[in-house]
Amino acid sequence: MTKNVWLKITCTGAVVAAVFVYTSMSNTTHVKADSDGDPRVQIGFSVAPVPLNLDDKKPELVGLGSYLVNVAGDCNGCHSAGPMTEYLNGHNPYFLHQKKQLNPATYLGGGRDFGALIPNSAHIISRNLTHDWTGRPEGGNTFHQFKLIIRTGVDLDHRHPNCTGAPNANCIPAPFNGNLLQIMPWPNFQDLSDYDLRAIYEYLRAVPCIQGNDPAEPAHRCG
Repeated sequence: MTKNVWLKITCTGAVVAAVFVYTSMSNTTHVKADSDGDPRVQIGFSVAPVPLNLDDKKPELVGLGSYLVNVAGDCNGCHSAGPMTEYLNGHNPYFLHQKKQLNPATYLGGGRDFGALIPNSAHIISRNLTHDWTGRPEGGNTFHQFKLIIRTGVDLDHRHPNCTGAPNANCIPAPFNGNLLQIMPWPNFQDLSDYDLRAIYEYLRAVPCIQGNDPAEPAHRCG
């Protein structure tokens, strides 16, 4: 099994493992489900580990987005700084007698280093999904850009172009496609409906901005 395959299995496994957080810090936990009575909306609000800003947002979309991000898929498992800081101290569910509670300081802030696809090539580091000073998530992406990323896997930041010579810390070699996000399991999510993707986008708009741990982030991204 190659290292790339192992990394993809690791990250995809994290997506399958749903994270249930019963003690929400948000004051939105009593928002009712949408008019269709979708129970996922209320579950989404109940598990959100951070306060949510619902200004100019549809609660039914934010709640469903939280469900998709935190329950159906464990986005934070990859888009946080790593296992050591993913949970609050004393609240790691994988340890004995500890009740799970995510760490708000690293929640969706990116910075997890998955290493290089082959020796001496660029390290793949997860991106910060929280909104920046523009109020748009994932580095200021519009919904159209966000949908394009999830549908096709395109890396709009061109963070890791294909190597033209020997592998180095700024490129990735063939056969990996430098135009696409590596490790990120976008093929698993590309068939979600536009409505579901909009819900995820609105939830990411609602979570607090954090500076994150991605070394490529601009300083003061939250404004």
